[in-house]
This record gives sequence, C-alpha cells and structure tokens, in this order.
Amino acid sequence: MPPIENDSGKTELKSRIQQLIDSNQVMLFSKSYCPYCLKVKDLFKDLDVKCNVVELDLVEDGTNYQELLVEMTGQRTVPNVFINKTHVGGWDKTSQAHKDGMLKQLLSGDGETYDFDLIVIGGGSGGLACSKEAATLGKKVMVLDYVVPTPKGTTWGLGGTCVNVGCIPKKLMHQTALLGLAMQDSRKYGWEFDETVKHNWETMKTAIRNYIGSLNWGYRVALRDKHVNYVNAYAEFVEPHKLKAISKRGKETMYTAAKFVLATGERPRYLGIPGDKEYCITSDDLFSLPYCPGKTLVIGASYVALECGGFLAGLGLDVTVMVRSILLRGFDQEMANRAGDHMEEHGVKFLRKYVPVKVEELEAGAPGRLKVTAKSTESDEVIEGEYNTVLIAVGRDACTDKIGLDIAGVKVNPKNGKVPVNDEEQTNVPHIYAIGDILEGKWELTPVAIQAGKLLARRLYAGASLKCDYINVPTTVFVPLEYSCCGLSEEKALEMYGAENLEIYHSLFWPLEFTVADRDNNKCYCKVICNKLDNDRVIGLHYLGPNAGEVMQGYGVAIKCGVTKEQLDNTIGIHPTCAELFTTLDVTKSSGGEIAQAGC
Repeated sequence: MPPIENDSGKTELKSRIQQLIDSNQVMLFSKSYCPYCLKVKDLFKDLDVKCNVVELDLVEDGTNYQELLVEMTGQRTVPNVFINKTHVGGWDKTSQAHKDGMLKQLLSGDGETYDFDLIVIGGGSGGLACSKEAATLGKKVMVLDYVVPTPKGTTWGLGGTCVNVGCIPKKLMHQTALLGLAMQDSRKYGWEFDETVKHNWETMKTAIRNYIGSLNWGYRVALRDKHVNYVNAYAEFVEPHKLKAISKRGKETMYTAAKFVLATGERPRYLGIPGDKEYCITSDDLFSLPYCPGKTLVIGASYVALECGGFLAGLGLDVTVMVRSILLRGFDQEMANRAGDHMEEHGVKFLRKYVPVKVEELEAGAPGRLKVTAKSTESDEVIEGEYNTVLIAVGRDACTDKIGLDIAGVKVNPKNGKVPVNDEEQTNVPHIYAIGDILEGKWELTPVAIQAGKLLARRLYAGASLKCDYINVPTTVFVPLEYSCCGLSEEKALEMYGAENLEIYHSLFWPLEFTVADRDNNKCYCKVICNKLDNDRVIGLHYLGPNAGEVMQGYGVAIKCGVTKEQLDNTIGIHPTCAELFTTLDVTKSSGGEIAQAGC
C-alpha cells in the first residue's frame, strides 16, 4: 500500500493501531521472516501467554503501520511489543524485561505499580543529563541527591562534584592565578601601577561561591521545567526495585521504579593516618574555605593535587607538594614531568618519595598551625614540617558502599567500589545502570558522564542505539603551564605498537605572548605520536602550554576523524598561535634533532 496521503487516513490507521494495543494483553507487530520476532513469539509460547500478532510484511498497509509505530514509540525495528498498553520494545528489551522480572509484572497487569519509570541516584552532571533526557522522552523520573558533609562539615547544592567542588571552582581559581601572572607580565608591556598588589581570598571565594550558587539554582529550575521529581535525600536500596530515601532530618520514604541509574560519583580518599580527618582538608573543603590557607602542604601527585598546588602558589602562597612516587599517574610521563618541572621553577617545592604518617595540631586557628611527620619510601628517614593547611589529594573513592547495592544484587569491584558495566552502561542486574566516575575502567570526566547519561536515556526510551565512545577523549590538566592530551600516552603507545612502529614528532616552543615578558623560554612542549603501520595515523597528541584546553578541543575532533600526519602537515596553521605548532612539526625523536625554537 502506498504512503498515507491525507491526515484522515493517517488518523484512522493510528486509531486502529491504538485499538489493537488497548484491546490485547500482548500485542506484537512483527515480520514473518524476522529471527528476532520468532524469538519473541517463542518466549511468549514458553510462558504460555497468548499474543496477538500483526505481520507487517503480510498485511496490505504494513509500511504505513511501521511508519506510524515509529511516530508512536520512536522504534523503527521489529519486533515491536506492547503488554497491557505499555510499550516494551524489541527483542533485547523484552528478553531483558523477562530476566529482571518486569515482564511478569506487566503480564499480571501490574506494570503501573512502580512509582517511577526511572530513578536516578545522584544529582551530578551525568545524573542530571540522564534524568532530563528521560523526562523529555515522556517518562516519569525522579532524581535523588544528597551530599554527605565532609569531616570539616562542608556541603553544597545540586550539580555534583564538577560544579561545586571540581572543574568550575578549580578553573576559576586557576584563572585567578593566571591574572596575577598577567599583572607581572603587564609591566613589561608598559603598564604602570604603584600601589601594592595583593590578593584577597575572601573576595575571590565569595565571588566564586555566588556564581556556583546561581548554577545550583539553575539546575533545580531545569529539573522542575522538565517535570523531573527532585528530592534532596540519601538513597539506599531495600529491594531490587525499591529504595528508601533518607532526608537530612532522618525521615524515610520508600520509592519504587522500573529502572535505576547509579550516578553517585566519587569523594576524596583520606590517608588513614592519625590526624587526617581531624586536621586536614580535601578539595571538597578548599573551594569554600572561609580563610586563606597560608603555608600549605599538598599531599599527592594526582591532577587534583598539582592543580590545587599550582593555583595556590599562583596566589602567592608558600606551597609544598609531597609525592609518594610519580606525577600524574596514567598520563604521559614526559609531559607530567615537564609540567612538574615548570611548577618547581616557579616556586612550588616538591618533597619526593615521602609519605605522611601523622598530622598533629600545634595551634588552632583560621588557619592554625599543623605539624606533619613523614617517612621516606626508600629508607627509614623521618622528617617533620610545619604548615598552616594540609590538603589531601591522593585519589578518589566511588560512592557505592552505602547505598544497598548488595541488596539490589549489583556487583562492584571490592577494591575500589567501582561498578563493572557492559558497553551499554548496564550492570549485572538488567534494570540497573551506572554512569560517570563510578564506572570500572572509564574516564572520570564530566563531559563523558553527560554524554553517557543522554545516550543511555535515548537507548532506554527512544529506541536509539548510539553508545558512548570512551576512546580518544580529549582532556586538560589545569596546572600553571596547562597540559592537554588526546589519545595514547607515549608509554602506552610503545607498549601497544613497539618503538619500531612509531614515529614521534616533537618540539619545544616559546609562545609569542611570553617573549616580551621574557619568561618560560622554550619551556612549552608538544608532540604527536604516529602509527607507521597505519599511514602515520595520529594515535596520541600532547600539548604543554597556554590555553591547552582550547587548543586540544579542535584536535580532538581531528583524531576522532582519524587524522594522519600528512593531513596535519597539509593544514594551514593560524599565525601567530601556539596551536599552529601541530601543523609544522618536522623533527622526530628518533632523529635526535634540535627542537628548541629561536622565534616565529
């Protein structure tokens, strides 16, 4: 039958389809030759359930049926299953519903007994993205979010780590430090000012917290506008489809849902030594600290440690970083060490190969005075030091141990609390999914969580199939001399392909804006790692210099598109910029050639 040519014919057929759905316990739109349709029919036969079937390839207007079903459900494929007026989906969704008990509920007519179609546990970037997308697709959605106060009593509003105690305040404090450096440079450019320039911590902290408060409010408004039910309460599973929400005052309320998404994120790890929780702070506390931290010891070598240590030093504070082993574990080590060397040249002190064993309070105050005892990792040497503030940044732990996942049957890695999932973010319990920082072996980055959350909602409720791509994700570490990368580190590339199959192009450089200020001559560095076995395709790209995130974002697109070294060479750069270096690299590591730049 040709496509429906008028609205009345379309309305009539749509009404006929709806009548079939409404009047049959199980309504199956199928094609007689489709193997997945046969699987669905066999499933209902095994369950001794009668289903009404329309074979779209055998009825005269089957094409029109299918087009209208796409409009009604968002699903283009067959089988297309409805049970007691509820759209279930295709074979994958139907078999999944059978495994998790949902099919039995629907067949018994109890499909509407759940309070919500979806409950998202966690109000961070990923959880908010997933919940809003699901609500947009017509589902009844709840978000449960509760911030457990830090040992220092710090807490915050809706939006998760990134907005409140991560990316946003970190970048703004990094910008504060860059502005201080810009003022120093400005004298060389002719700016004259006589008054003493000093930084006011309270002014900066208040301005940043006010901005974050506006973001918190914006997220609440967005959830309300999308008709997402938001509850500020701690969630804990009591059954596979039921959880209790515990409010700040201890009131417990039960909620049920057909599906759940875990988006609980991570919190900073403590050291487990005397005095750590009593006297130390973490990044959860730093960004709203009511006083200037003064002389600060940063314990750790993670990106959080180096970023915080970097901007505190940029504010003029006395900063020491205590490092157990290497800097920026998991990142390219040449880039990490160059970033660390730059920090050291600009006044950050490093205590390498030491671990703290005890923190004691010498004097209370805001800030007070603390004594830190540390032990060498290579000998029995013990050292002591006095600081105003001790910031712990030794990693983060997944917030999965106290939400009843064992009761729900969800498996977690017992070592780190991370949740293993398949390539569709599905846990071992079919109706429970997980996204964001708690995933085993995935990136701990805000944009990744947002992308995963949106795509998950579309797969669950719009018949979509696109999955989150966790490969070649660009990222930036906002140390004083910023480091960005996309693709493999040099260590990983060597491990995967061997030195004989790689060509690595590299260069030092001196940004034009640094030249008049006469600083950091040839301290910036970039390199491109190419796979000789695949037409010199770029498999790793690394940059250490100003505006690193802005530089890497575009090259991240290029790498996703499979850029080769020849294509980089054939791209005309924008002059005079740092980003153009990637279009002119011609010295390889293997050649041993000179890489210092004399000028533009």
